[in-house]
Amino acid sequence: PLQQLQPKTVPKRLRTSQRKPREPQMPRSLIKEIFRHFVKMPVTRDTFKIVEKCSERYFKQLSNDLEAYAHHAGRKTVEAADLEVLMRRQGLVTDKMPLNVLIENYLPLEYRKLLIPVAVSGNKVIPSK
Repeated sequence: PLQQLQPKTVPKRLRTSQRKPREPQMPRSLIKEIFRHFVKMPVTRDTFKIVEKCSERYFKQLSNDLEAYAHHAGRKTVEAADLEVLMRRQGLVTDKMPLNVLIENYLPLEYRKLLIPVAVSGNKVIPSK
């Protein structure tokens, strides 16, 4: 009356990865470089991990807000005006501290030349709109 147990057949899994694709991230070296520039003192590795998480959340929220502003305006493209509105809401841009002053204070010269219109000889404005 004892019966032998038959092994159960288990269906083979497909070798496809079931992980969701990773979102693009800012390079860690860039985050560290920017953070070290402003901190100007030694920082532990644990602190850098927290800074990376915070910057990721900040830029995710920033992009969601910019997308919402463009969508509200009926556009599919984010424009510089959307960024300025967002920076005003965050309190970074005010009547006393316009966007151009922030650009001059924090960005290198090559980026300033791209963002702030400058009149050159022959009445040409660079960059042209």
